[in-house]
Amino acid sequence: MSPRARPQLAIYPGSFDPITRGHEDIVRRTLRFCDGVVVAVSHHATQLKHGLFSVGERLELIQQVFDDDERIEAVAFSGLLVDFARKREINLIVRGLRAVSDFEYEFQMALMNRDLQPGIETLFLAPDARYSFLSASLVREVAALGGDISAFVAPVVQKQILQKLGEQ
Repeated sequence: MSPRARPQLAIYPGSFDPITRGHEDIVRRTLRFCDGVVVAVSHHATQLKHGLFSVGERLELIQQVFDDDERIEAVAFSGLLVDFARKREINLIVRGLRAVSDFEYEFQMALMNRDLQPGIETLFLAPDARYSFLSASLVREVAALGGDISAFVAPVVQKQILQKLGEQ
């Protein structure tokens, strides 16, 4: 078997507002079979979401969370994910599935992406069971109501969430 001509990269797209331990789990496990992961923060959410952090703040948090691993890159993109993937010459999209309810939407997106950009593949990963219920919106809500989110986000993320909520 001959070695690959270039590294196998994967794109992990999302809003990451904020990045959670569940997101971290997916990224780090993706590195088991890819040489690098591009954590791609969308400028435009595909679902109606009320954000806490700007795109720039999210990128900074992601970089801080993964500052121990040069194989992980945080970037912003706008427009179609498949166009971004084509420009970066990446043909693998990684998506996390927390529950069966996530599957229908993610499956439709995977088929649409493959139709728009033949050759693009989507790999679905289930998070560690500890994070199977976890979402960024749930973390934001618990934090806003004064709950302890330390088990759900990295310390740097927790600090920024509490600071941001204190400003509001």
